[in-house]
Amino acid sequence: MPLDSFAPESAARLPRRGLERLDLLLLSAEALDLNGGEAMVWMSEQMGFTTLFPNRVELWKRRCTNPLRRTTRREGLEPAETDALIRILCALADRLYPLLRGLLSSAEPPEVLSERWNLFRSRLADLVRQRMNLRRGGVQLLLDPESGARQSRLLIQALALGSGVGGFERLRASLLDAQP
Repeated sequence: MPLDSFAPESAARLPRRGLERLDLLLLSAEALDLNGGEAMVWMSEQMGFTTLFPNRVELWKRRCTNPLRRTTRREGLEPAETDALIRILCALADRLYPLLRGLLSSAEPPEVLSERWNLFRSRLADLVRQRMNLRRGGVQLLLDPESGARQSRLLIQALALGSGVGGFERLRASLLDAQP
């Protein structure tokens, strides 16, 4: 989607917590899809964001504005950059919706559901250990078995809400209103 089609009300900058949550949602998409990093680059090209993210390095640099990362960048993201990342995330959520629905479904047998959640949490924890600053309290909570399970569920629910018609608006509103 071209940059000039963004709504004027999307000019607000994401707060720090919103940036953290956006990156964690992108990390969750990577945990669900083994080729998630490549899918983000491909989606960026398909959606016409090559002026913002001409290559995977530039896309990665934008994600490193998350203060929870091992290496973090101090500059903030422009509203067009955050909107582009949210649109990429929504497109990924659309693609991953069958997996998201499977995780959130109560119709699945409990042992199947438990195995799916364990696999997702394991992949997410591996990515968090690789990329995040393990001394940060928010990261420690995410890796904690009890509070991490609750955080994982919230991330999957947010991804599910970001899919479908109106997903961009719902997800952007939740990131602007991100709470600790």
